[in-house]
Amino acid sequence: MKIAIEAQRIFRPNKHGMDFVALESIRELQKIDKENEYFIFVSPGEDHCLQESGNFHIIELKCPTYPLWEQIALPQAIAKIKSDLLHCTSNTAPINCSVPLVLTLHDIIFLEPRQSGNKSFYQNMGWYYRRLVVPRILAKCRKIITVSHFERNRIKEFLQLPEEQIVTVYNGYSNYFYPRHDTKAVTEKYIQSENFLFFLGNTDPKKNVPRTLKAYALYRKQSKSPLPLLIADIKEDILNTILKEYDIEYIRPYIICPGYIPNTDLPYLYSGAFAFFYTSLRESFGIPLLEAMACGTPVITSNTSSMPEIGGEKAILTDPTNEKDIAEKLLLLENDPIFYQQQVDHGLERVKLFSWENTARNLLSIYQNI
Repeated sequence: MKIAIEAQRIFRPNKHGMDFVALESIRELQKIDKENEYFIFVSPGEDHCLQESGNFHIIELKCPTYPLWEQIALPQAIAKIKSDLLHCTSNTAPINCSVPLVLTLHDIIFLEPRQSGNKSFYQNMGWYYRRLVVPRILAKCRKIITVSHFERNRIKEFLQLPEEQIVTVYNGYSNYFYPRHDTKAVTEKYIQSENFLFFLGNTDPKKNVPRTLKAYALYRKQSKSPLPLLIADIKEDILNTILKEYDIEYIRPYIICPGYIPNTDLPYLYSGAFAFFYTSLRESFGIPLLEAMACGTPVITSNTSSMPEIGGEKAILTDPTNEKDIAEKLLLLENDPIFYQQQVDHGLERVKLFSWENTARNLLSIYQNI
């Protein structure tokens, strides 16, 4: 069987969630499947993070924009190799495709009412493109994969799709996320304090950056020994604007924001952190939740969408719209060593349920059934 997989963005240096899902799934398929022939379609980039092997071929397609890449270049390339199916990994797919289509639809946030907040040009264009394309391809999909039962139910109800068309395939986490004890060499590149709080934020409103910062401000007022906060993936000017808007500029000296942090450094930062904030308003899965738990770090996460499902019954769940509640959960961790250790133990046990190998085996089963 010839299997084509769209992995357009995996060679870009600054990868994000969907890029890692595609990359890690393909790497595991490469390990477990020596029989089928795979064609991995990518856009040229600096980070050649995937290598060819006997039955895995990497095909670079050059195109000036993502829509043209997906709607014109990709279908033409698929027709040339005459694959038996195409798996598109990042929410969208060619409207006109000559082979059976499998789609990973991570979420349908783009079909829900938009949350207020600053959005980049890239985020706005992606939002419009998905709204245009997804409704036109759903009926053509032999199987729609999503990443949590929460999201599966949301998609099924919102789009009125048949039960048998949608399947949940959980994400995993990379095996280099485990507790690191010698963290200083990496953490001191970003923050000089030996103990700190960690938060992955960006300009997407769902990441809930303003309320998390307001919660941090409340925490600093109430803690006997408040810790500094390291925020990844947000620019200083955006941070300063948020602090000024909510009149909490006084916490600026205690916040470090180095911008994008390479994935290879994250295990050391998770391990070195006292606690990790994952206080999003809405997530379809939440890979950072697993990564932090796998590194032995307690996670304060939200009681909404998929996060209780992934974090488990014993996770620290908070109302992401209530900064007081977020701050109280952090203070509980800080003031109760027994509770803190229970959260460490819970996380390390919980992540055993998730792996990229499981993800790949589920994908392979779907391909074979089609």
